[in-house]
Amino acid sequence: MEWHEELHERADERIERLDERLWAVATALHERPELSYEEHAAAERLTTELAADGFEIETGVGGLPTAFVARAGTGRPCVALLLEYDALPGLGHACGHNLIAAAGLGAALAAKEILADSPGSLLAVGCPAEERGGGKVALAEAGVFDDVDAALTVHPGVHSWSWAPLTAQVELKVTFHGRAAHPAGDPGQGVDALAALIQAFGAVAALRQRLPASSHVQGIITHGGEATNIVPDRAEGRFGLRALTTAALDRLAEDVGACAEGAALATGAKVDVERLGRGFAHFRDNPVLSERFTEHLAARGIHATPPAPGVYPGSSDIGDVSVRVPTIHPFVAIAAEEHAVHTEEFAAASAGERGRSAMLASAAALARTAIDLRTHPALVSRAWDYFRAMERNGR
Repeated sequence: MEWHEELHERADERIERLDERLWAVATALHERPELSYEEHAAAERLTTELAADGFEIETGVGGLPTAFVARAGTGRPCVALLLEYDALPGLGHACGHNLIAAAGLGAALAAKEILADSPGSLLAVGCPAEERGGGKVALAEAGVFDDVDAALTVHPGVHSWSWAPLTAQVELKVTFHGRAAHPAGDPGQGVDALAALIQAFGAVAALRQRLPASSHVQGIITHGGEATNIVPDRAEGRFGLRALTTAALDRLAEDVGACAEGAALATGAKVDVERLGRGFAHFRDNPVLSERFTEHLAARGIHATPPAPGVYPGSSDIGDVSVRVPTIHPFVAIAAEEHAVHTEEFAAASAGERGRSAMLASAAALARTAIDLRTHPALVSRAWDYFRAMERNGR
């Protein structure tokens, strides 16, 4: 429709006018990286920018001091733009969250201006601690997304993909309890907890051989004893698990637990297996929305493709949003494919010219998509229809 095209063009123009302002935000966050749950300066800068353009600000959302919701308008349809801004220990913004924040900010400012008094509401949701802790899980459980019709975000990467094949994830703590003894003077009285843990690692290695490419187990030893002349009476390990769906993750957790139980039985130790937190749900893409975003991104000169088959780049707390409301999480490349996120090279790219261009294109595509959802009720209905079909099929 011509009037939709006019709104899109106005959004593009608004993003162009915001260029310097958005890049100043992105570079300020990059120069002062803050770790999960400590993003006070980033949250303050972003809420100040949003308040300056008339958003109503609520801070401390979900019991998280650095989380916020900025709202414009009331009622539904309600579109949420998700902003991330935490950094990595020692590497700074090596995941490009400074660009996620700037792109979401730009989309929110542009969409608010274009939509003016149109029915519905627009949220800019400040999501802390994606790298450690999963802030979106807490926000989802606090009801932030209960009345949201679509959640939109974009992530820098080394590929431009229309959606992200993000897996479900959880961490297990496995603790073996044995009996201390002198390894030379009285070895028969000992029950070696460390030997049991090492045996569990061997069983997990055998399990790993039959896992599909979408499943993964990685373990570390966090405690292995106190001294070499004492048979360890306690040993502890942690295992990070990933699987294609949340249901598959639950089955994998049972399998790893069985490996631990078998090692305990074989060695005479006792074992406790504990889930550390709730983990992350798998990401459920909504192609009704991701295809619309991809079209708008192409209009800005970036052509995203479906993800490469069999490639699973990780997990994210966005999964816990995507199983509640229609959600998108595309990747937009800011670095060459031979690089990777969570590296010094990627940190540099998140403050480079390609990062700047990708951020602006992403902001425009997000704004266009938000405008479509607020002005095209049939698009919202189609997104929910697909979401409910996936839910019925257990995917």
